[in-house]
Amino acid sequence: MAGLQPASTVKGRMRDCMEQLTHSERQLASVLMQDYPVAGLGSITKFANIAGVSTPTVIRMARKLGFSGFTDMQEALREEVSAQIKKPISKRDAWRANASDAHTVNQFAEAVSSNIRNTLERLDTKSFDAVSRLFADVDRKIYIVGGRITRSNADYLFNHLQIIRPNVAHLSHSANVWPQYLLDMNEDSILVVFDIRRYETDLLKLARLAHERKSTIVLFTDQWGSPIGKLADHTFNALVEVPSSWDSTVAIMIILEALIADTQDNRWEESKDRIEDLEAMFSKTRLFRNFN
Repeated sequence: MAGLQPASTVKGRMRDCMEQLTHSERQLASVLMQDYPVAGLGSITKFANIAGVSTPTVIRMARKLGFSGFTDMQEALREEVSAQIKKPISKRDAWRANASDAHTVNQFAEAVSSNIRNTLERLDTKSFDAVSRLFADVDRKIYIVGGRITRSNADYLFNHLQIIRPNVAHLSHSANVWPQYLLDMNEDSILVVFDIRRYETDLLKLARLAHERKSTIVLFTDQWGSPIGKLADHTFNALVEVPSSWDSTVAIMIILEALIADTQDNRWEESKDRIEDLEAMFSKTRLFRNFN
């Protein structure tokens, strides 16, 4: 089949069509979601047996998702895996091969705009509201961590939440000291993880240990979905592909900024007092003032 566009992942199609699926087809979709995309890469018989449905059910579901059949859907899954593990150099070559004549800025802007639009169309607003309430609950300590590319997103969230509320920690870049944070994690803790594309093993280990300690896990990931999604209580999938060797986290930032704004609204009086205190401290200590 033709190259799969970011918005047309099999997982995304299943989410969009879930209401149109029969009980057996939903059961099949659930099996695929739980072990995505590996569950759909074997034989049709094995896939059907795992879900406890018939092979015709597999074919019907594939067709409802817009594929000609199971083979076509499986090819789409293989393309997703291939896209997921692309190295930056090969990723750039793929974009260049299909580039339009538009200026680089326009190509990039078009890709980012599409990412934002498709990300927001698939955003679970109930999950968004739930996470906003969690962030506003000062009785729950928040731990934030990002990967090699997404640590800037983690830092951005930390800087803002630290102003809005107390009990927020930004985990060190060194995984060697993470056990010191895990020591204090429990059922009242929230671990926020950013993990995209070439998913990081250390982050998965951290999430597993936090899950064992019954912490709530909030995941920000890409359209394919980090393995941490199996442990997460709330997952936000954002499209990240742009005409570059690197991924764009602009769509993730849209969700983050909206969450920060909503969290502040949820505890406006308290956060207003904190901001006023902070400004007073800046003034008293003359921080950032030009002494020339």
